[in-house]
Amino acid sequence: MPRKPRKPCSYPNCPELTEGRYCEKHQKEIDQSYNKNCRPYSYLYNTSKWRKLRKQFLLEHPLCEECKRKGIVTAAEVVDHIKPHEGDERLFWDESNWQALCKCCHDKKTAKEDGRWGKKGRVYSY
Repeated sequence: MPRKPRKPCSYPNCPELTEGRYCEKHQKEIDQSYNKNCRPYSYLYNTSKWRKLRKQFLLEHPLCEECKRKGIVTAAEVVDHIKPHEGDERLFWDESNWQALCKCCHDKKTAKEDGRWGKKGRVYSY
């Protein structure tokens, strides 16, 4: 099967040809910048304690809470913080603030809370 032709990296003044949007060097820079600015609490999610508790919580709560309210049976994939913790570790580790959601419901909830793509308070018109 033929492949798409490679195109120039989207980073300003970079002549490298790539199959994606950025060349490897600039993709790393973009990813680091995104993680630093858009995911400031990622260090909490990257702990073995969180991974163990998340796994245990999903075993105990296998169905999506939001879908269950609508009468739909869907497997839960994400442990969601009901009230956003925003870096507050007490709230982050509080199991009474957790709910099991499917990815679709979690993405909808997060987009609603954060505003569109993390741009809270911004008004869009089409």
